[in-house]
Amino acid sequence: MAPRVAGGFLFLMLAALADTLVIFIAASLTKPMQPALDTFTARTAIVVQRESGGSLEHARKITELHRIPDLLLLADADVFPRLLPPPFTTWFAEFARNRMVVAYTPKSKRASDINPSNWYDILRAKDVEVGRTDPDAAPAGYRTLLMLQLAERHYRKGGLAKSLEENAPKRNMRANAAELAALLAAGELDYIYEYQSVAESNGFRFVQLPAEIDLGDPSRAAAYRQVTTTIRGSSPGTTMTVRGEPILYGMSIPTAAPHTAAARRFLDFLMKPEVLRQLRAAHVDMLDHPIIVGAGAPPELARGARR
Repeated sequence: MAPRVAGGFLFLMLAALADTLVIFIAASLTKPMQPALDTFTARTAIVVQRESGGSLEHARKITELHRIPDLLLLADADVFPRLLPPPFTTWFAEFARNRMVVAYTPKSKRASDINPSNWYDILRAKDVEVGRTDPDAAPAGYRTLLMLQLAERHYRKGGLAKSLEENAPKRNMRANAAELAALLAAGELDYIYEYQSVAESNGFRFVQLPAEIDLGDPSRAAAYRQVTTTIRGSSPGTTMTVRGEPILYGMSIPTAAPHTAAARRFLDFLMKPEVLRQLRAAHVDMLDHPIIVGAGAPPELARGARR
C-alpha cells in the first residue's frame, strides 16, 4: 500500500508545480514520442511527467480515481466520446493513424514459414505462443478482436476468429501494447497482434495484413463497422459495444487540467513541421493537420480541420 500512496503523493506534487506538464500517453506512443518530449523540455524548461499505459486505463484514472492530467494522448480518439464526454472533455483532435499487424522475431517458431497467405494457420497451431492486449484496458486489445472477426469474413472461414482468439489465451494477455512487445522481444511469445508502429519501432518482423482487415484504411470504414465486440463499460459492472473503425489516435486537454498553458504550448510544439517529420521517422503516422471534434479546442490547433 505504501508505494501506491507515495506514487499518488508524487503525482500531486508534480501537478502543483507551475512549470510541469502531466501527460497520460498511450503505451504505443511512449517510445517514439520520448525524443519529442525531451526536446520540448530542453526548449521550454517545462518538466514533462508522463504516465504510459492503456488508453482505457487512462480514461478510468480520470473518471474513477479523479486524477486529472494536463494532456491526454490516446490510441483511440473514440475513447473521448465513449468514456470522457463533457464535463471531462469538450473537444478532442484526431492526430495519427495506425494499422494492425502480426509481429514476430527471427526466434519465433515457424518464423521462416509465416507469410500473408498462411499467418492464420500458423497462429492457430498448438506449438506457438501467441499474445494479445487486454481489450478492457487498451484499444489494441479490442481492435485485435475486431480484426479477427474481419479476417473470418475476408477469408470466408467459419470459426476462424474464435480459434485464433482461443490460441492467444489470457495468460498471454497484457494491459497494453508496450508490455506485450516486451514479451515478444524477450522470446516469451512467438507472435503478437500489434500495431505496425510498435512493430517497426521495436525492429520486429511483421506480417502485413490485407487492408480489408487491418483497420488501417479510412476508405473501408463502412466495412469495418460491420463487426463489433463488447468490453467493460464506463463504470464497474457495465459493458459497452465497440464497433470496427479505422484506427485514429486522439488528444485533448481535460476541462479541469491544472496546467492548460503548458499543455497548449506542447500542442503548438507538436504540430510544428519538424516535429511531425521527427515522429513520422519514428514510425508514428501523423496527420498533416489534426481533425477537431467538439467545441473549445485551443487556438494552437486552429490549422486543424473540423468535423
